[in-house]
Amino acid sequence: MSDPEIVQGLLNRDNDITKQFLYSQCRPLFLSIFKVVFSHPVDYDEMIAEFYGYLMDQDGHKLRNFQYKSSVYQWIKVVATRFFISYRDKYREGILEENFRAEEKDTSNCESLTSVDIRIDIDNLLSLMNNPRFVETIRELVLNDRDPKELAKKLGVTTDNLYNIKKRALQALAQIAAKYYSYGR
Repeated sequence: MSDPEIVQGLLNRDNDITKQFLYSQCRPLFLSIFKVVFSHPVDYDEMIAEFYGYLMDQDGHKLRNFQYKSSVYQWIKVVATRFFISYRDKYREGILEENFRAEEKDTSNCESLTSVDIRIDIDNLLSLMNNPRFVETIRELVLNDRDPKELAKKLGVTTDNLYNIKKRALQALAQIAAKYYSYGR
């Protein structure tokens, strides 16, 4: 099958071409990308469905912009690598923020057992971090919901730089959490 046939088949949502190309022909490529990008096993079919959705977003905008300057396989390799790295980072950041913002019941200054447990776990994880700036950024921006402009001023950085620090801090915390929980504390 030629590159134009593959691209057109994907754009036409041809099940045979999609299965043949993404689920069979590119399988070794995707598995090697998963091994490098993700620190845990991922469901192949689920990841490829996410990637196919990304390719087909906005009426196949990504695929329609493929210019045939390389093989479609090489192009898919680059696009997929970037997509899965971005997917991983968004997933990590989303999970951490969701956990940090766990609802606490505010009835007469009593916290539920789960909120206390969450707070203890977060404090334990933060105590394992080497970078005090990362710890302060997570505590202030995520846990205390502090105004980013205020914190940026306090730390002597721009607001944009603060968001970069926050992203790196959450990534570092995710790695620590993965190790911490995989070793059973």
